[in-house]
Amino acid sequence: MKIDILTLFPEMFSLFNESIIGRAKEKGLFDINPVNIRDFSKDKHRKVDDYPYGGGSGLVMSVQPIRDALKEIKKANGGPVIFLGPKGKTFDQNTARRLAKEDQLIFLCGHYEGIDERLYEDIDEEISLGDFILTGGEMAAIPIIDSILRLREGVLGRDESSVEESFSENLLEYPQYTRPEVYEGEKVPEILLSGHHENIRQWRRYQMLMTTKEKRPDLYAKHQLSKDDLKILKKFFKDQEK
Repeated sequence: MKIDILTLFPEMFSLFNESIIGRAKEKGLFDINPVNIRDFSKDKHRKVDDYPYGGGSGLVMSVQPIRDALKEIKKANGGPVIFLGPKGKTFDQNTARRLAKEDQLIFLCGHYEGIDERLYEDIDEEISLGDFILTGGEMAAIPIIDSILRLREGVLGRDESSVEESFSENLLEYPQYTRPEVYEGEKVPEILLSGHHENIRQWRRYQMLMTTKEKRPDLYAKHQLSKDDLKILKKFFKDQEK
């Protein structure tokens, strides 16, 4: 996967050289190329913004440097142009899955009061991280790109490791435990020590369903209960009545 990022702060994306993502990058599973928008400014001071017509507070990112940067990037990257902005649809796991299928992506990180409206002609999709304000689009781009990359084959090292994670089916992940078996009087659930794989699977599924229903009822409402889910819920409800 090839990802170009139009940004005023290219150095912020050095964190993709670290940890699991960094190792995947070293293997050549993806390429991230931060592009400094200022490099395309025709202003002698490398200016990339100006005051808005009609008055108002703040500055607006100018058309010229961004459009020229996009023209240059598109010579080698034919992927969709994604703007990180407040008017976009809120990012979620389904969007991550969709974008992970692309082989090329271009991200535009906004700043100040936003971008000149004429730049929307160059943008294929606008995405928001949520209903809150950040200091710049880089802060939104980093988690979004991370969530996309980890869905690419080989990035996590074990393809199955992302199957039962939170949000995979509009469900939160089940509780996890590790050694020691008992710590300060708190014990690991007996069923996880039983060695009975089917019972463990059912317990974990039940925990996913109940945890989501309690903590994220909005997600639970979106989840379609399967026949297996109904069977598991019935089983554990009966066990609790005993």
